[in-house]
Amino acid sequence: MLIEDYFQQIQFLIESSSIVQLFNLERDKRGMYEGFIRGKLNFKDNSLLHFREFVYVEISIDRKMYSYQYMNSENNLIFRYDNTEHHQKLNLSTFPHHKHDGSEDNVVTSDAPFLNDVLKEVEKISGLLNYTKSGFHTPLTLYAVFNLEFS
Repeated sequence: MLIEDYFQQIQFLIESSSIVQLFNLERDKRGMYEGFIRGKLNFKDNSLLHFREFVYVEISIDRKMYSYQYMNSENNLIFRYDNTEHHQKLNLSTFPHHKHDGSEDNVVTSDAPFLNDVLKEVEKISGLLNYTKSGFHTPLTLYAVFNLEFS
């Protein structure tokens, strides 16, 4: 896959989500297969998701760096997933992958979610439904439609 294709699929995922009210994406192509994407998603309940990924996509989607930070309408942290190596002393079994759950100080183990997983979690937390013209879909359904493979 080319990096432009990955960027396009991320944009389609976001555009297809009915819980997203507004969004802004920035893309930085660093080669045919490598790039940086960041975005800000505003949801219908005025909560926000800031995300960024540095990815290599030649064979599969390999995120060298990621962060997904979800905040309520008062800009209070609800959760943040990231793979920054700043919590090694906690001896997390999923290091460097972790989740800040409810506060910066509450760091817990976590697998490395993808944006579709994060959008599903936002849907659960906010109670918002994801409805498209062709029926109910979760972001994961959209990934399956495009046969994306994750590493």
